[in-house]
Amino acid sequence: MQLHLITDGKKTKEELVAILSKVQESVDFIHVREKHRSAQEVFELVHELIRSGVRPGKIIINDRVDVAHVLYVGGVQLAYHSLGVSEIRRNFPDLRVGKSVHSYEEAIQAEMDGADFILFGHIYSTSSKEGLVPKGLLELKRLTTSLKIPVIAIGGITPDKIKELRAFGAGGIAVMSGIMDAKDNVRAAKAFQAALLAEKEEIG
Repeated sequence: MQLHLITDGKKTKEELVAILSKVQESVDFIHVREKHRSAQEVFELVHELIRSGVRPGKIIINDRVDVAHVLYVGGVQLAYHSLGVSEIRRNFPDLRVGKSVHSYEEAIQAEMDGADFILFGHIYSTSSKEGLVPKGLLELKRLTTSLKIPVIAIGGITPDKIKELRAFGAGGIAVMSGIMDAKDNVRAAKAFQAALLAEKEEIG
């Protein structure tokens, strides 16, 4: 199972560089999800992350295909308002493409269009989605048994939930506040990493 860390759009560039450069060894991918920043600002942020030692292959940029292509990073994450997966796949065939989905139908379409993985949720209740009913484990299972591409679970995930998420077929987890809002970001990231490694060892 993979560990995807997603930025929360609440930190300064300096704070992001400080946090992400320290936690990168504990995560598989870092999603730069900074909706309020311009393309130039995202470019400068990602460039600074790379200069600070974050490996380009670990960086996934939300929505900004242009920046992802120019900086040769690990991929791009598309939302409902983004360009379609098929358009990106056709014009940038070497770019890893993830798609955020919220329904079974969206997930099936994303795979048909050529997505490499999907983010699906929210699985559990979370303060960032207050008032919205979680998708739940059964819907996660429905996706993981129907798709060939990895389904990355997101929403309200803590280290103690990793075992059941694997049992329901998740190919990984995506975490935002659990790491980004932690008092000790490194310790929080390592806790998720340790839980994932323990689960991997149990599988054998």
